[in-house]
Amino acid sequence: MEASQSVEGVDVDHVTAWFETHAPEVRPSLHFELIAGGHSNLTYRVTDEADHAWVLRRPPLGQVLATAHDMGREHRIISALAPTDVPVAPTIGLCTDESVNGAPFYVMDFVDGIVVRDLSVGETLSEAQRHTSSESIVDVLARIHSVDLDAVGLADLGRHEGYIERQLKRWYGQFEKSKTRELPMLDEVHQALLRLVPAQGPATIVHGDYRLDNCMLGPDGQILAVLDWEICTLGDPLADVGLLMVYWNDPGDVGPATVGGATTLDGFLRRSDLLERYAAISGRDLSAIDYYVAFGYWKLACIVEGVYARYIGGAMGDRGADTGAFDFFAEQVTGLVESARQAIGRIE
Repeated sequence: MEASQSVEGVDVDHVTAWFETHAPEVRPSLHFELIAGGHSNLTYRVTDEADHAWVLRRPPLGQVLATAHDMGREHRIISALAPTDVPVAPTIGLCTDESVNGAPFYVMDFVDGIVVRDLSVGETLSEAQRHTSSESIVDVLARIHSVDLDAVGLADLGRHEGYIERQLKRWYGQFEKSKTRELPMLDEVHQALLRLVPAQGPATIVHGDYRLDNCMLGPDGQILAVLDWEICTLGDPLADVGLLMVYWNDPGDVGPATVGGATTLDGFLRRSDLLERYAAISGRDLSAIDYYVAFGYWKLACIVEGVYARYIGGAMGDRGADTGAFDFFAEQVTGLVESARQAIGRIE
């Protein structure tokens, strides 16, 4: 067995041996290509000499919280959803033996499709593909929220009640630990969100980061696989709907949260169309959706402020000394909080 390369985050020899045990069709040597990194879990495309392809996911390099970037949890969720009508990549196996690769990892099949990360990718789709993807993103979200938790063995994935209250506490705590400046409006929106929490219905799976660029599309625009389940838990499904609205842009939008503006192109449905379709399929009351939109903007502001704090604190190496290089993040936080305030204003 010959190691094909040296790649940061992968012990090629040991991981290849793991593949030979868990993926009988593998034909070494293996090639590893980092396709997603940063502060989230690291994702590698793995190919062999017979052009088989897989995806390997592992925690970021360096020190991480013991409960963060939980590979076993991600693997469990995706494996549990495999027999349902929620599209996910088939899992191959989970490795918790850190002597293999220095950290736990799991492997799933590589799903070949399109990820609409920005306007340029959206422009490669036909209007029919855009329309289909708009319908599919709603239909799949409704399927996620209709999964029978007991039937798939996920009823104990997290607490069922008080999802929004827990999320407000979590993200405000993260903000307090990382903030680099006073943001009175963020504090004010937090207080309003606490005061106005809607009554939660029965708990469902909550993806936590459901948006177009976390979905893999097929040639017809249908979703082939939902990606990035790392913050999935149980709770209020309307939080997913609100966050989808935050990331979904209508033509003429001027706002801080965009997916490169792809959904402004002809063929994509409008936000109101998405909401109408979700309500019809799920049967859920969306009269309080502005609350969940406000929460989505506010949560994203807390996350981006954390990114900004890490960058100006030197997380980007020498570039961290030039704090002005990261003013974009500071301005985005301000814009997100203002959008949250406006959404709250529509219900107060």
